Amino acid sequence: MRRHRPAIVEAAGDGWFEPCHPAPLGSTPSALWRVLEARQSMINVWSKMDYHARCVTARVLGRQITLVNSPDGVKHVMATNHRNFERKSPQMRRALEKLLGDGLFISDGETWKQRRPLVSDIVHKNRVPTFGRTFEEATVEMVARWKRKPAGEAFPMQKEMAELTAEIISRAVFGNTLGSVAAHDVIEGFSRYQDRVDTVNFGYFLGADEGLPIFQGFRIRRAVARVQGIIDKVINDHLEGHGQDNSMVDLLVKRQQKSPGLKLDVSALRNEAATIFMAGHETTAAVLTWVWYLLANAPWVETALHAQIADVCGDRMPTVADVPKLDWCRAVVEETMRLYPPVPFLSRQVAEADVVGGVPVDKASLVIVSPWLLHRSPDLWAEPNRFMPERFLGEQRPTPYSYIPFAAGPRICPGLAFGLTEATLCLAILAQTFKVRVAPGHVVEPANRLTLRPKGNLPVVIESRA
Repeated sequence: MRRHRPAIVEAAGDGWFEPCHPAPLGSTPSALWRVLEARQSMINVWSKMDYHARCVTARVLGRQITLVNSPDGVKHVMATNHRNFERKSPQMRRALEKLLGDGLFISDGETWKQRRPLVSDIVHKNRVPTFGRTFEEATVEMVARWKRKPAGEAFPMQKEMAELTAEIISRAVFGNTLGSVAAHDVIEGFSRYQDRVDTVNFGYFLGADEGLPIFQGFRIRRAVARVQGIIDKVINDHLEGHGQDNSMVDLLVKRQQKSPGLKLDVSALRNEAATIFMAGHETTAAVLTWVWYLLANAPWVETALHAQIADVCGDRMPTVADVPKLDWCRAVVEETMRLYPPVPFLSRQVAEADVVGGVPVDKASLVIVSPWLLHRSPDLWAEPNRFMPERFLGEQRPTPYSYIPFAAGPRICPGLAFGLTEATLCLAILAQTFKVRVAPGHVVEPANRLTLRPKGNLPVVIESRA
């Protein structure tokens, strides 16, 4: 069973860049080896054949796992017969239940049906302009902080982008009541939880269809308490009439007061607020971190992006009203999500036996739809490992169900418009003033636990464009 972990590939030439990724394995490893290795990083366990558009199945200790990597198969799982695949995997449910409870991300059945329209309405694309000023203000504050940094000083970009997106989501979800210290504590709590929680539930493979509760060591319990304590206080302040009007939590509280049948008690409100916060800050922070790495290695893209910002905005700061005209910024974000989808594996538990892509799947088995594999399939993309934002310019659009960074079907991320607009505008404001370069000597490597991040927080240095 012993294998060497794959080498990390990165290559560049005149006008092209292939960003870092693990080299595909030359042969197909055993399913058990994959499960064990996935505890460190799930993106390291795939062979060349796994990237092709097909559906394949294997067993681990008798439990069936099916990889669905074709657009037709993805459509069947995510849309056509989505009710049979709506449950998140026992691994994901058990890994997140202590932190998110029955929040929308891991809920299903009646709870999901009741809350999905509520959360979707609050983060609907028509409300994005309402939050646009928050995007602008928080990013301008970061521009001011970056201007004060000593020239040539290296700093961790992942941490910077997490603080930016946390500040944005804090103001959007909680109003201005959270504060920088509490926001930092929530970021640290989420980060420590992600680093330590076990994402492979062996109880499931040994026969427990629901998996087994994960062992909660002191550090995991402390991380959970840290996050939930802060969010509980903010929600209680809202319930007592001290909250900020028009924040997402305020809207949830008002919906509950108007419709008591929603049963959004303090625990449920906390779970939904925590879910929105996690999804809203962690995923966008990861995308923006990867954006800077890609631009630093593709100067021709950076030049085109700067030229468009200047053409659209001149010397004034980009605003949310400019986003529809900033095609290059949006295309860079979308191509980044193709190469580095923030949630690279979407696992579902089969409710009843079915057939996916010609493969029979058992009841209670796992089906894995992987944006990581799907987005890099040579059958679906030209030069799949190269950074080419032009794929998303003009009228060009990917084959349906071949590009799913926000999932697809009824369970598509309700914050899609919020996150894409936020990332595009943050990029435009920061890129107008700065160039970002990876710190000399640092070797970039992706790693996947719950989300896909660069190892080591991506140390960078910045250059003022002025």
